[in-house]
Amino acid sequence: MVIGHSLGGAAVLAVAKDIPEVRAVATIGAPADVGHVLKNFGTSLEQIERSGAAEVDLAGRKFLVKRQFVEDARAQRLKDAVARLKKPLLILHAPLDQTVGIENATEIFLAARHPKSFVSLDKADHLLTNSEDAAFAGRIISGWLTRYLAADAPQGTAPIEHVRVTETGEGKFQNAVQAGSHRLFADEPESVGGLDSGPSPYDFLSIALGACTSMTLRLYADHKKLTFGRIGVDVSHAKIHASDCEECTESERSGGARIDHFERVISVDGEVSEELRDKIAEIAGKCPVHRTLEAVAKIKTVVKSESRMTER
Repeated sequence: MVIGHSLGGAAVLAVAKDIPEVRAVATIGAPADVGHVLKNFGTSLEQIERSGAAEVDLAGRKFLVKRQFVEDARAQRLKDAVARLKKPLLILHAPLDQTVGIENATEIFLAARHPKSFVSLDKADHLLTNSEDAAFAGRIISGWLTRYLAADAPQGTAPIEHVRVTETGEGKFQNAVQAGSHRLFADEPESVGGLDSGPSPYDFLSIALGACTSMTLRLYADHKKLTFGRIGVDVSHAKIHASDCEECTESERSGGARIDHFERVISVDGEVSEELRDKIAEIAGKCPVHRTLEAVAKIKTVVKSESRMTER
């Protein structure tokens, strides 16, 4: 799929028909007449034609534009290209766009053949500077393209039995996580320099404890034929002084060190007797992740490179 924003939208409309791999096209705030958009260059257009290049301000962003671009833009017959597209087209445009008017979306839509779709971006500006507008556009495109693209395949060329975590290059901490066929992000909050695009490492630990607790209790309830309502588990994590740990032994509290402390609050829909409440707490303590966190785990580390492998 190709997606183009503003003049980028005009670009994908112009070339998509000639790229066999393209299955669908989406544009955001695209002009119907590229030559007409050149009027937005103002006095910079004269400088481009005179000097061969100039910096142009478009909707508050500066771009270096060369004469070749201007000549290419003037030569385009975009509506003719749209009419010959013969590929599904999604047009997104804001009615209040002050840079590329909404009438451009109308012209592109009328020139296109079916299947074609139009979605209004309501009060968004041309650059979608409001993150909610950008996210809305992303969700619309993501949902629409599933009709035209094959289902996404799991990461990697072969199934893996372990968890794989790889830096994405986006932000300082963002990592892509693959667990079987499941994919998600790990990150840190913005307050510590992350993008907040996914749970933090300690959030994942809390997730593991909460999920394991819920699953263990459900297995117990089914085995004992107990009519539990829906189970919920809230987990919080903090670093505390051992002396403040109520669950620690006397010897552990006397050490004075800081320890990892998880607090787990289990909720069950419906009435629960005092006896059953104690049993729930007991069974929760038998959750495998609970036992792993309370035990002393050993971690083997292998460092790989193309030329050698170091094991510790």
